[in-house]
Amino acid sequence: MKLNEKLFTFFSDHVEQMAKEWIDTMEETDPDSIYALKDPVVVEELTEQDKEFYRNLNQMYIKPEKEFLQVFQEWVIELTNDQKHLDTPVQYVIREFMRNRTLYKKYFDTFVASNSSEFAEGESKKWADLIVKVFDFTIYTFVDHAEKNAKKQLNAQREMILDLSSPVITLSQRTALLPLVGDIDTERAKFILENTLDACAKRRVEHLLIDLSGVVVVDTMVAHQIFKLIEALTLIGVSSTLSGIRPEIAQTAVQLGVDFTNIKIKANLAQALNYDK
Repeated sequence: MKLNEKLFTFFSDHVEQMAKEWIDTMEETDPDSIYALKDPVVVEELTEQDKEFYRNLNQMYIKPEKEFLQVFQEWVIELTNDQKHLDTPVQYVIREFMRNRTLYKKYFDTFVASNSSEFAEGESKKWADLIVKVFDFTIYTFVDHAEKNAKKQLNAQREMILDLSSPVITLSQRTALLPLVGDIDTERAKFILENTLDACAKRRVEHLLIDLSGVVVVDTMVAHQIFKLIEALTLIGVSSTLSGIRPEIAQTAVQLGVDFTNIKIKANLAQALNYDK
């Protein structure tokens, strides 16, 4: 049997033992970490994942390096999609990969000590270097794709927050309400414009009440965006009524030279709702 095949057989035979040793030596103080081992079901899942990790890892002894890395990378990427690992701080995951590397290297040293006569000069170092290379590849791949997944989640959450922060609420068959609350920055102002136009067009809204009583600060850009929205609504056949304009908002609008001539304005939302009836 060739040396690489012997290495493959040796590590394949020790998969169960290595996974058990990894679990038995785990120390985790963070209760929110997947590695806290507080749930027997999670412990079983981790053990099986570790076994699968070793089984995939062991293929490096019998497959061409390029082919092996391609298949192995797919497995690592799949692991990054595991929600429990996504919810665990990435430094903890890296720590466990490093612990696995130390454990795996220990078993490799055991094999070398028992089969030293079969290694040509420098050959054991070649295999040891490959092990380190593959583990480094594993860590890099995991971190890279975990970051991408985190960004996707963050963007999805941001979009959801934007949706919730600029809701077009249907009041009747032809009337809807856009209550604006909080600070409005450039990104949110752009989203409000696009989302409101789209919602009004889809719902065939004829009259939109825009309430600004919950807006804390309005700068020149925001005031411009609000009136840009009103103009855009007019172009698609939707009339608008502004309510809840605070003194500072009115002052900013006047400084901009905004023409209020064709804009319906009410002091508060209650007046706007009564006016629409």
